[in-house]
Amino acid sequence: MLATRILLAGVDALREGRPMVIPPAFVEALGRVLTDGARDPAFAAECLQLPGEGMLAEQMVVADPDAIHAARKRLVLEVAKRYRTRFEGAFRHFAVPGAYSPDPAAAGRRALRNAALAYIMAIDDSTARALTFLEFRRAENMTDAMAALSCLANSAGAERDRAIAMFYDKWKDEALVVDKWFRVQAVSDLPGARERIGKLLAHPAFDLRNPNRARSVLHAFATDNPVHFHAADGSGYALVAEKIVELDRLNPQIASRLARAFDRWRKVDEARQRHARAALESIAGHAGISADVSEVVSLALS
Repeated sequence: MLATRILLAGVDALREGRPMVIPPAFVEALGRVLTDGARDPAFAAECLQLPGEGMLAEQMVVADPDAIHAARKRLVLEVAKRYRTRFEGAFRHFAVPGAYSPDPAAAGRRALRNAALAYIMAIDDSTARALTFLEFRRAENMTDAMAALSCLANSAGAERDRAIAMFYDKWKDEALVVDKWFRVQAVSDLPGARERIGKLLAHPAFDLRNPNRARSVLHAFATDNPVHFHAADGSGYALVAEKIVELDRLNPQIASRLARAFDRWRKVDEARQRHARAALESIAGHAGISADVSEVVSLALS
């Protein structure tokens, strides 16, 4: 709740052209949580997780996806830079020796270690990328491998492409793991999302007729990548609307669930609302649209 208040105040400041104020006491509190992490690593990992962008948007009368994203990244970076040495120490200290174990103690250590890695990688310099790529290569379980890959997916460094290629080469015969591989790229906040999604949809392993595969890219993008789905130019809305129509011919139920991504379109500013309405109307006006999708779109427009 405290983080939410700080972030929402930061969003207002950024929207008004003022500097975002990050209370030193809050940053110090997170540092203390990290320092005392050994007392309960799982709890410490939870405390270090900031509210998500979707949750913050729901607290606003008119949501600003760009300002929300910027405020959250700024707070993460402030904490990461202040306590980089502590995060690096926690990353080393909470390594789990021996074979993988799902027991609570080991899971808690992994959670705090991966939370520390995410903060380190927020700095995104050569040292952070090298550390994260090394962790990716050394990971002996899917939890750690995906945590490192998720961090690298939001980096513009060369390590990103190498890790993505290596992960696919290793797991290309495991369908559920490949779904994770698609998803981690679909939710990346790097610029060029529309082109990136286009490449994923054109990948030989992607099949729109496969519900899990469709969800791993399209649903993930529309629901868990707000800064790009709600792009100010409407490109995110247009892309999803186009794919809803295409998917509707193959699986109306999955298409209708994807259309639910537009349920909260009136939460954004008027310019974005115009783009969202145009996308919804383009779906509604398409000949032969299924009853499943038509119902969702009609309710959204009503």
